[in-house]
Amino acid sequence: DRCRILYEKFIEYGPENCITWMRFAELETLLGDMDRARAIYELAVNQPRLDMPEILWKAYIDFEIGLGEPQNARKLYERLLERTHHVKVWMSYVQFEMTNGKEEDLDPVSLARKVYERGNNALRDSGEKEERVLLLEAWRDLEKKHGDEESLKKVEGKLPRRIRKRQKIIASDGAEEGWEEVFDYLFPEDEAVKPNLKLLEKAKAWKRKQADTESEEILELVS
Repeated sequence: DRCRILYEKFIEYGPENCITWMRFAELETLLGDMDRARAIYELAVNQPRLDMPEILWKAYIDFEIGLGEPQNARKLYERLLERTHHVKVWMSYVQFEMTNGKEEDLDPVSLARKVYERGNNALRDSGEKEERVLLLEAWRDLEKKHGDEESLKKVEGKLPRRIRKRQKIIASDGAEEGWEEVFDYLFPEDEAVKPNLKLLEKAKAWKRKQADTESEEILELVS
């Protein structure tokens, strides 16, 4: 009880300190009170500000895995992905599925593929090109090890070309300071959907124009 009071005091004065939350939960785990430990982790991850949230979430997930609760761990990954789409989270999720899927009598490779697919889509939508490359390369390695020729070819078809391009150097005051060479990535998937996106944008523009025309006609009738 004395240790609990001390941890409660530490948290009261420093609720953003992830290490304190983790040590408190570990204490309850050592004392065999798993429900209390889980409640502490829950309070911790719901704090508005944390100094090292990534290690806290990892500790919570490992706690559930250690208790033999992979479904709870999977739910935690899903909750974490509502907050961040960092490539490390997607990679960790894949490793989790590869390790625990088999123990649940599921197909771990199929589960991992689904995570990679979702991660690729999320990183594409957020424009995180370098993280997306890392994820696709890891996915390719998975297919080399556990897939077949067709599945490997599918992933290799998603890998980008690296190109050089020039971009303006803009100073902090907004002044132009010349040009620099940078690397960029062109993803085949993105290039393939560009014509469709252009058509969709044209359709939207036409629809807006039609709506404006109809509004003008209604105004003329009213006036």
